Amino acid sequence: MRIAYFDCFSGISGDMILGALVDMGLDIDCLKEEFKKLSISGYDVMAKKVEKNHIYGTKVDIIVKDKQTHRNLRDINKIIDDSTLDGEVKELSKNIFLRLAKAECKVHNVDINKIHFHEVGAIDSILDIVGASIGLRKLNIKKVYSSYLPLGTGFVKCSHGLIPIPAPATAELIRGIPAYSTNINGELVTPTGAAIITALTNNFGKMPLMSVDKV
Repeated sequence: MRIAYFDCFSGISGDMILGALVDMGLDIDCLKEEFKKLSISGYDVMAKKVEKNHIYGTKVDIIVKDKQTHRNLRDINKIIDDSTLDGEVKELSKNIFLRLAKAECKVHNVDINKIHFHEVGAIDSILDIVGASIGLRKLNIKKVYSSYLPLGTGFVKCSHGLIPIPAPATAELIRGIPAYSTNINGELVTPTGAAIITALTNNFGKMPLMSVDKV
């Protein structure tokens, strides 16, 4: 059985997950073709090698060219349901968005069908979540493990103004998940990253016994 271990030493976000999956063998052209199955447009997807401290990894950027539309959970589910994506990809993607919606409605104290996603309902967040689901399916990953989640400090600007880190939705999503504080000023775990990893696994801790195939 093929498993994946996410070593979140510097947090986790949607684009970090996509970059990791591409580095593990997810073909970027295949990912682009899968994205075409969604009825959304006005974006480009790019993958490039980036260098940090003389070490290279893959960064996936989703460049949005059109003005963003605020979407609720029904809107996003319809986009996914109306697509020709694989059934397992659809279900996992919707499950991740449901987790996000529950966290957001708890934070904003509104009904789950009335919550309007702002950053999370944008094209790049939709593609991050659907892309992660596609990647796991294409790489035939059957089980996911993760390290503990490190949290940054400070504030982040969003559509609601300045909010503390971790963002309220992130804090709600990681309830019951092993996490720890750092002295790093910045957002390490984003709501999208938290929603994806907590939907994929409840196994958080040290790397399990495994034979490493790809990094």
